[in-house]
Amino acid sequence: MPASSAAVVTSSAAAYDTPGASAVQADDSNNFNARQKDLDRRSTDNNYRYGVAEHDCYSKFFVNHCLDNARDEMREKQAVIRKEQLALDDEQRAARAQKRDEKAALQRAQDAANAPQRAANDARNTQAYQDKQRQHALDQAQRTAEAPQRAANEQAYEQKQRQHELDQAQRGIGASQAAANQKAYDQKQANFQQQLDAARQQGAQKAQQRVENQQHFEQKQATAAQHKADVEARQKQAAEKAREKQQQQLQEQQQQQQQIEQQKQQQGQ
Repeated sequence: MPASSAAVVTSSAAAYDTPGASAVQADDSNNFNARQKDLDRRSTDNNYRYGVAEHDCYSKFFVNHCLDNARDEMREKQAVIRKEQLALDDEQRAARAQKRDEKAALQRAQDAANAPQRAANDARNTQAYQDKQRQHALDQAQRTAEAPQRAANEQAYEQKQRQHELDQAQRGIGASQAAANQKAYDQKQANFQQQLDAARQQGAQKAQQRVENQQHFEQKQATAAQHKADVEARQKQAAEKAREKQQQQLQEQQQQQQQIEQQKQQQGQ
């Protein structure tokens, strides 16, 4: 689509999409609904009037003539209503067609407006895909170029392994002997580990014994100190009792001496 045509379509679609256009479409829809309700009401009223007229005709003398007149009047009104109904249907179809055209124009305008962005996205995606393909080709080429080196490395490793086996065979060490040596080494390591574990366990036991001995010694020292304190207390108590007893004896001797002196004085008189 040319740029000028796209601009025209865009402006037209924008005009259709304005709030005023939406209001006009809403008014048209409301008008159609109101007119349809009026036609339905008039059709129902026409049928009702015809039924009433038909009922009244049977009470008249010229029944058939009356029925024909009522039927003709009903058909005339029905024809008018039918004509207006067809016109309303045509207008509604035209309105729906216009709405479809406006929607299609809006979609075309949006597609035209989004075309540059879509083209840019497509170009960017294409470029990214091409870059990825080129990188994949480079990686594949690099792996292909490194394939001989990898094969040479594998061959060198296999040759080194074979040479090692030959060296062991020349030293008289076969596979069974190597396995036996490895088993002996493993057993030696296991024995050493057992001895190490036993030494650690014994050291832990000795440490626990030292702790218990220290606790026993401290308990013994505390008991001895308490015994010494008890002995000193008893000795102090005994010394105090002896001193009290000595003082009492001294007092008794003094009293006896005083009594003797008093007796002597009495005898001298």
